[in-house]
Amino acid sequence: MERLGHCRLTNLSKVYGDAVALKQVDLEIPAGQYCCLVGPSGCGKTSTLRMIAGHEQISEGEIHIDGECMNKLEPSDRPTAMMFQDYALFPHLSCLDNVAFSLRMQGRAKVARHARARELLSLVHMDAYEKRLPSQLSGGQRQRVALARALVTNPSVLLLDEPLSALDPFLRVRMRDELRRLQLELGMTFVHVTHSQEEAMALADMVVVMNEGEIEQIDTPQDVYNRPASQFVARFIGGHNVFNATVTESSETGTRLNGSQGAAYMAPVADLSPGTAVSFSVRSDKIALSRSGDTPMTNSVTSDVGLVEYQGAWVKLGLKAADVEELTVMVTEDVFNQMPVQMGDQVVVSWVQSDIHFLIGKKMLSVDDQWGGDR
Repeated sequence: MERLGHCRLTNLSKVYGDAVALKQVDLEIPAGQYCCLVGPSGCGKTSTLRMIAGHEQISEGEIHIDGECMNKLEPSDRPTAMMFQDYALFPHLSCLDNVAFSLRMQGRAKVARHARARELLSLVHMDAYEKRLPSQLSGGQRQRVALARALVTNPSVLLLDEPLSALDPFLRVRMRDELRRLQLELGMTFVHVTHSQEEAMALADMVVVMNEGEIEQIDTPQDVYNRPASQFVARFIGGHNVFNATVTESSETGTRLNGSQGAAYMAPVADLSPGTAVSFSVRSDKIALSRSGDTPMTNSVTSDVGLVEYQGAWVKLGLKAADVEELTVMVTEDVFNQMPVQMGDQVVVSWVQSDIHFLIGKKMLSVDDQWGGDR
């Protein structure tokens, strides 16, 4: 069978005693995609990865790769390879022998396995270090060797368990770029577990946001960020302020909303009945700032400044306002310099109607929905 890397999880569940780690998850990952499973600790993402690899028993459901059921196959018989968070290199073996180890277990001749290992070390720019032991390498270099070792058997699906978490921020960005380069060059399916929203956005073709053992949203990075499906996704992915309000009128020009403390909002057209309680989000970089006392307008809130955090090109403002638990505004340095504020100041924040996004619950997409039906 030709190995392409198409992965399908059907009704997948995992139970540890009384604890449910995964709840009947359905997920389809097209061949050649870079898929990131993202979510907080304990959401089920690592359990999902380990079940695909065969390192965890499945409580319920099925895993198929390229049409073949994986449930009864040992990890060594699956067309997968796993790169562990701690890299798990053998300390007494050189880089070359670490990479060639899987081929040695397969009975490959020394000359053949070393030739293949050198190919992979060259691919990750570590060929000059083939004789070194892991203790003689930096963290980034050990990661490259671990990646070469995972790739040496030419798997259909490469599984990565938080591979960048042990690296410093600068090296993490460099290795992130390297992972994406390799995935595109090899055309292989990568399934990458991370708790970093930024990492998922930078790497993935498809982002799977998980929470409490379930999938909250499957989408492209752009759609997850711009159109979060739920309050959880909006808050976890970041960059969104979540408001609560009640529908007062729905017309061809938009949806009128009232906040709990008298604020009036005008949202895009939506099929919502008067009296319906709704949540909506507004991106923090879409909010304008003006002085308190300016003419009140729809989609404006008077707020007290509780935080001013300089971030270089951007300045982050933390505000206290009605109808929202936390109100964050991101303004450019130039905008902030034109209207500097400090903690304790009162300001007015506002946004345009089209920048309101209703949060309607979990969003489960089919592969055709995700990729326009042309894959």
